[in-house]
Amino acid sequence: MKHPQRYRVLGIDPGLNITGYGIVDFAGPAGEPAIIEGGAIRTDAKADIARRIEQIHADLTGLLAEFRPDLVAIENLYAHYAHPRTSILMAHARGVVLLAAQQAQVAVRGLSATKVKKNLTGNGHASKRQVQRSIQAVCRLETLPEPPDVADALAIALCAGRQR
Repeated sequence: MKHPQRYRVLGIDPGLNITGYGIVDFAGPAGEPAIIEGGAIRTDAKADIARRIEQIHADLTGLLAEFRPDLVAIENLYAHYAHPRTSILMAHARGVVLLAAQQAQVAVRGLSATKVKKNLTGNGHASKRQVQRSIQAVCRLETLPEPPDVADALAIALCAGRQR
């Protein structure tokens, strides 16, 4: 049963090799964020794309069933002209996330990376290390969240939860 004053966001930083995820609860009248879980879904880089997508879907389906978020927040697709292959690979993972959320009947909100970084650090072009340090400070963590994909996912969840 969901707590009536709790709003849970599952943030996703999609990637074919590593998909970072972060689950954040916003509770009480002040909506203070609390990290529930953070981690990474890692796929075998030597496996074919179909197998890797299947693994991301299975792991994400498990997370959705276990943590029952109110919202899935995911980084929007961005293509840099110098690295189009990266965005194509990311799109595979992003599509699987959208499918899993739809199957679990969870609303999805897409956010741009620059908006998330600006919301968290004040700089829309912050480095991965800056995002990690900001997450460490905001969430009062003893160590930097690793890998950086986890920090990115937590940042996405925080930004989406603050916007609701």
